[in-house]
Amino acid sequence: MSLKTLTIAMTGASGAPYTLRLLEICLQTDIHIQFICSQPGQIVLGMESDLKLTGSPQKIQQQLTARFDTDPSRISVFAKDQWTSPAASGSSVADAMVVCPCTMGTLAAIAAGTSENLIHRAADVIIKERKKLILVPRETPFSSIHLENMLKLSNLGVVILPPNPGFYQGVNEVSDIVDFVVARILDQLGIENEISPRWGSPDHSSIG
Repeated sequence: MSLKTLTIAMTGASGAPYTLRLLEICLQTDIHIQFICSQPGQIVLGMESDLKLTGSPQKIQQQLTARFDTDPSRISVFAKDQWTSPAASGSSVADAMVVCPCTMGTLAAIAAGTSENLIHRAADVIIKERKKLILVPRETPFSSIHLENMLKLSNLGVVILPPNPGFYQGVNEVSDIVDFVVARILDQLGIENEISPRWGSPDHSSIG
């Protein structure tokens, strides 16, 4: 899969470090990023990192551009109710979309096709246009409702990728755990990466 445009959405579940690392890596490629962050997502981001997104989409774009030292043309930011966004239409659909992290409410709305905000609508468009949608649900334990919604989406071809880290690669810092999960997301997107040692590679920790 060759990506030209990727939508990355963040909702209000815990897991901001995953989002930031995913943005960092993707902005180092030639892929154009469409970023959508819900208001609860902005709150969680401010709690779990030193980045506090505030103001208009244009202001947030400036913050992200400065954060990742990238050209402003590399990323577009849209508000959750910005229905004129390209992400809302099948005629300009992105090549893939990741919701990271994904709340159970967002997952349920996507499974039901309610399109209550731009994140839901963008995911709905990705599904109907048969593009790749990756959801990173951050919840534990899962209820039967959560699991039924995940199964429904999985049967539609959606990738359900809970942030369940491995430890065989050697973990010295929290960033090692974050990179393990982000590497799995990048693999699903077909983005080459070596941010986390792979099983069987010379540089992964030996298993005793």
